[in-house]
Amino acid sequence: MAIEIKAPTFPESVADGTVATWHKQPGDAVKRDELIVDIETDKVVLEVLATADGVLGDIVKGEGDTVLSDEVLGSIVEGGAAAPAPAAAAAPGATAPGAAAPGAAPAAAGSDAGEDDPVAAPAARKLAEENGIDLATVSGTGKGGRVTKEDMVAAIANKKSAPAAAPAAKPAAAAAPVVTAAGDRTEKRVPMTRLRAKIAERLVEAQSNMAMLTTFNEVDMTEVMALRSKYKDLFEKTHNGVRLGFMSFFVKAATEALKRFPAVNASIDGNDIVYHGFADVGVAVSSDRGLVVPVLRNAESMSLAEIENGIATFGKKARDGKLSIEEMTGGTFTITNGGTFGSMMSTPIVNPPQAAILGMHNIIQRPMAVNGQVAIRPMMYLALSYDHRLIDGKEAVTFLVTIKNLLEDPSRLLLDI
Repeated sequence: MAIEIKAPTFPESVADGTVATWHKQPGDAVKRDELIVDIETDKVVLEVLATADGVLGDIVKGEGDTVLSDEVLGSIVEGGAAAPAPAAAAAPGATAPGAAAPGAAPAAAGSDAGEDDPVAAPAARKLAEENGIDLATVSGTGKGGRVTKEDMVAAIANKKSAPAAAPAAKPAAAAAPVVTAAGDRTEKRVPMTRLRAKIAERLVEAQSNMAMLTTFNEVDMTEVMALRSKYKDLFEKTHNGVRLGFMSFFVKAATEALKRFPAVNASIDGNDIVYHGFADVGVAVSSDRGLVVPVLRNAESMSLAEIENGIATFGKKARDGKLSIEEMTGGTFTITNGGTFGSMMSTPIVNPPQAAILGMHNIIQRPMAVNGQVAIRPMMYLALSYDHRLIDGKEAVTFLVTIKNLLEDPSRLLLDI
C-alpha cells in the first residue's frame, strides 16, 4: 500500500517552502521516523520523517520545487523491498524501481553502460538528456557520488562557457552551481537561500516602513565581569553545567527596563499600539544559514541560569539546524551581540513588528575618568535602534541609560531598584 509523504503544516507566518534535500531516492528502503526530505522555509529547515517502514516510491516534488502546507511530496510503498545493490547498473530505470527488476539482467548483458552508468537524481537525468550531456562525465556531490540537479546545472554552465575545457572543469563544477572563469578571474553564482532572501526582504521593509533612529551609550563592565569571575565556577556547578555569560545580565537588565518603559516593548498594528504585558526577548544567534533570532518566552520571569540555558540550547539547535518555527516566531524585543565578532559599534536594524533592538559590542580596555582619576576600565558601546513613530527620543535615551545603570551596578537587578 502506498502512503503519501506530505509537507508539514506551515504556520500562518510561512506561506510555502522549498524542497532542499531528498535523503532517500526511489527504491531506497526507509524505516519509520527516518529522515526522508528537508523542507526549507523563510525561517527554518523542517525535517520530514517516514511514517512507516517500506520503500520510497515516486517523488512528486523534486529538489528546488516550491511546496505548500500539507502538499504531497512523494510516497512510501509500505512493506516493499528495497532494490538490490546491483540495480545501480540499471540506473536509467531507477525512476521506476518496481519495474526495473524484470529487465535488470538483459540490460546488464546487452548495454555498454552497465556498471559505469552513474547514479543520478531524476531531475539531473532530465537536464542531462535535454542538454546532451553524458552523465558519466559529471562528478556527483550527492550521497554515494550521486549526481544532483545542482551538479547538472554547473555542468551545463561550464559547457556553455568553455566547451573544450569541460572535462577538466569537473571538480569546479561540482563545487558550485555556476562557475565562470576568464583567465585567473573567477566568479561563482549561487542561488540565494530562502532564509537569506527573507532577511534581505525584512531589512529593506524595516528601513522603508519605519522611522528608525539609533541612540548610543557606553557601559562600564567592571562590576559584571567581577561578579562573573567570582561566581562562574560555583554557578556552573550549582546549575548542572550551565555556564555564566554576559548575555543573561543584558537580558535581565533589558526586561527590567522594558517594565519601566512599556512603549519600547510595544508594537504597531495598523492604527493601534499593542502593549505587551510580557517580555519575549529574541536573541540573535549566528548559524551556517545566516542570522536567526529564537525567542526566550516570558524572559522577565526567568533566572540568570534559565536564560543562559535557553541561549545555549538555541545556539546548539541553530548549529544543527534544529530550531523550530515556534521557537523563532513572535518576540517583543531583540538583543544582538556583534561584539562576539569584534564589532566596536553598529546600528542594528529593528525586526518588525517590534519597536526596538539592543546592540551589544566588544569590550575594550580604555582609559576613563573615575572619581577624578584616570583608570583603565572594560568598556562596551551600546546601541538602541527604535521606531520613532512609537518611541520618543527621550524615552529611548532613558531606556538605554537604565540598562547602563543596571549593568554598572548589577546588585540593582537583585534588589529591583
